[in-house]
Amino acid sequence: QVQLVESGGGLVQPGGPLRLSCAASGGIIFSIRAMGWYRQAPGKERELVAVIGGGGANYGDSAKGRFTISRDNGRKTVYLQMNSLKPEDTAVYYCNVFGTSFWGQGTQVTVSS
Repeated sequence: QVQLVESGGGLVQPGGPLRLSCAASGGIIFSIRAMGWYRQAPGKERELVAVIGGGGANYGDSAKGRFTISRDNGRKTVYLQMNSLKPEDTAVYYCNVFGTSFWGQGTQVTVSS
């Protein structure tokens, strides 16, 4: 079984930064798996924010130019650095072993003044 634990969410002012972390454990060879960040705002569908794998990183349109996904295979952790945050970035952010049903519990990000 795979466990994913997100952290780093919180309340941030518009324009501010925030870094999310997702630590993986359990039955996963972390270094060979693509990892993704998704988000879901109230009343909206879950959307892909960013994914990182052997071929590099890819971003959803909402994240391009503002967010950066990275990983530390030694720590089995994937990060999402979010800059220039906007109120519309408010959502629950989820970590995922890309293409699988393994999800974290989510971390709330609220962008508000």
